[in-house]
Amino acid sequence: MIRIMDMKLPISHTKQEMEKKIAKLLRVPIATIGPIKIRRRSIDARKKPQLFYSYIVDVKVKKERQIVANCRNNKVYIAPIEQYQFPKSGEENLKYRPVIIGSGPAGMFCAWMLAKHGYAPLLLERGSQVERRTEQVEHFWKTGELNLQSNVQFGEGGAGTFSDGKLNTLVKDTNFRNREVLEIFVKSGAPEEIRYDSKPHIGTDVLRIVVKNMREQILKWGGTIRFESQVTDFEIRNGAICSVTVNEKEIIPCEAVVLAIGHSARDTFYHLNKIGIEMQSKAFAVGLRMEHPQKMITKSQYGVEEQKELGAAPYKVTKKTSNGRGVYSFCMCPGGYVVNASSERGRLAINGMSNAARDTQNANAALIVTVTPEDFPDQTPLGGIAFQRELEEKAYKLGSGKIPVQLYGDFKENRCSKAFGQVKPSMKGDYSMANLRELLPEQLNDSLIEGIEAFGTMIHGFNRQDAVLSGVESRTSSPVRIPRDENGEANIKGLYPCGEGAGYAGGITSAAMDGLRMAEKIAQKYLPNSLFTI
Repeated sequence: MIRIMDMKLPISHTKQEMEKKIAKLLRVPIATIGPIKIRRRSIDARKKPQLFYSYIVDVKVKKERQIVANCRNNKVYIAPIEQYQFPKSGEENLKYRPVIIGSGPAGMFCAWMLAKHGYAPLLLERGSQVERRTEQVEHFWKTGELNLQSNVQFGEGGAGTFSDGKLNTLVKDTNFRNREVLEIFVKSGAPEEIRYDSKPHIGTDVLRIVVKNMREQILKWGGTIRFESQVTDFEIRNGAICSVTVNEKEIIPCEAVVLAIGHSARDTFYHLNKIGIEMQSKAFAVGLRMEHPQKMITKSQYGVEEQKELGAAPYKVTKKTSNGRGVYSFCMCPGGYVVNASSERGRLAINGMSNAARDTQNANAALIVTVTPEDFPDQTPLGGIAFQRELEEKAYKLGSGKIPVQLYGDFKENRCSKAFGQVKPSMKGDYSMANLRELLPEQLNDSLIEGIEAFGTMIHGFNRQDAVLSGVESRTSSPVRIPRDENGEANIKGLYPCGEGAGYAGGITSAAMDGLRMAEKIAQKYLPNSLFTI
């Protein structure tokens, strides 16, 4: 096939207009053009409100090399072969099926690939399956009654299930795992556009359907999935994993365990540290979430308040402040909600969430500042967790158990807000007015104010006085890393740290890609065998 780079068309173009543009670029009759495969699509808004799509497409035609030579255009060339390849299996026999702990993106995609290739994995999840979990989360948002095992952080699909379902990643993809992840999502019910959109997203409502479909396919291929099954202990013998304990009583023998526990499994991190699993404290980021009118953001990004073809506009902002810290937007949710994402009693954390339609009145994003182990009073490998917990306890007290909120103008003046302006919160979970300046260290507050003021010069109205802040955004990524060797194993043989919780990912797609990577590591060592004693 022939690849064409940087092909621009108006966002309202038709299929026929695309074919006409391709024929012109290749200097061939339209009738000679075969199948067209979109590889990437991004938005060019430099001449707003005139908006264009910029495409990378692969086109099937006859005499491809001759056509490329005639074009004399360095943006037209023979498309390379780009396909994900699962490795050939190793030679060792497995006595027991591989065990995967956690059914977030890392665990689910690892289970998917192992099940597909005959390894019959056992997937253990402390929370509930997504249908029941959704009911439990909605109950928490309405009543404040928290289920410690099944909530926004824990349960089938992981923390990303209650998010915007963003699938973009900056991870290099020389092995085409990213493409494979997107293909699996589409096969499981996600919209086809995620294959090629530069900023793909699914939306929390559609993502729940995708997660359910993935589960059913894993089961059809011979995998086993058990919910409400928390791994509470690990038995190590001669430097290797030999069993895990579920719910403090059931012992499951094993020799290959994928540790895909997510960034919020703090009790498991403490237990792993206690039994000698090597761990390291790592940098992450904390901050507040900020809500603006979505029409204001769309007007700034696209030149009009509403864009029918493109929907609610996203944004991305970043600034290095005078005190040397970086402030940047994270998990931006167009037309979304701020949600209570707590998972521990007496501690409060928030996140952002959008449905596929992105149709609420507000845009929200976390505005966060990087913190490093040097910022943590506790200098042990678990110092980042202690730092998070301290902030979340403050947030819980500030809001009396509800999400603490404040207008940006009052945040700057260090005073509690008394009433909302034109911006009204779009939230899941109850909220109350508070002074968020009491939440974060003052150096971080200074960074946020300086950053927000700078962002006001990038997006008109970003620093408006009645924009709504809420806190605390503390679960941006894992506060620990579990080192692994070239075989993917921790300092305990047979234990494969995986995904965001282990410190090797930063979102749905990168976690899923790491799940594929660990499935590959197991396959390179062991023979598939769907006949196991357990």
